[in-house]
Amino acid sequence: MSNPTAAILIIGNEILSGRTQDTNVNFLAKRLAARGIELAEVRVVPDVPHRIITAVVQLRASYSMLFTTGGIGPTHDDITSECIAAAFGVPWEIHEETFAAMEAYMGKEHFNAARQRMATMPRGAKPINNKISMAPGFTIGNVHVMAGVPKIMQAMYDALEPTLPTGTPITMRAVYGMGILEGAIAAGLSAIQDRFADVDLGSYPFRRDGAGGVAIVAKGTDPKLLESAIAEVSQLLAAQGFDPIQGEPE
Repeated sequence: MSNPTAAILIIGNEILSGRTQDTNVNFLAKRLAARGIELAEVRVVPDVPHRIITAVVQLRASYSMLFTTGGIGPTHDDITSECIAAAFGVPWEIHEETFAAMEAYMGKEHFNAARQRMATMPRGAKPINNKISMAPGFTIGNVHVMAGVPKIMQAMYDALEPTLPTGTPITMRAVYGMGILEGAIAAGLSAIQDRFADVDLGSYPFRRDGAGGVAIVAKGTDPKLLESAIAEVSQLLAAQGFDPIQGEPE
């Protein structure tokens, strides 16, 4: 049976403007791979209701699960939660248990209308615990809605992870060589990829200390196949007169 699949939907004008650099995809990609969930697509949309709703409808139908990050805070542009409700065609309403817990945590005098938005969810949603700042994310159907702030998102994912399905862990092996130009190994690399259909081979040029090279990364679920593919890549590099160095360039 094939591994579960996932998409990530990043929501926020601050990502598209370049003001904020996203780091959540890197974290989620690694954790999902270790759990055997194949990250198949990442999409970024602005704080525009119809764009969010359309993306949620499309992505949740296309993959086993969808993770969203961003837009669940207390301000006017935090509209993810109500857009998720619209995407599912359900009311957006106070989640009574969350409301009571947040009111007790913050104090009634501080739990104002803006903060109460963070206790408002699509009907039927299940909260995702947030040990950092109390306000939860939530799950509805196969959609997991989390904060955009990396530390909070990571705490939410830690709480969510035990409930997620598992597959065969997706791992990687790598080899690199200094002074290589991609064109010199392109044909040989393509032939190796053809022989290892169940391995994803990627070629990645890099610069380090003023010198350049190429790293070849093999990704898949069968460690023996990965080792065999990288062994052939190493032989290819050596045949071209380059010293194959195992692992990723630092």
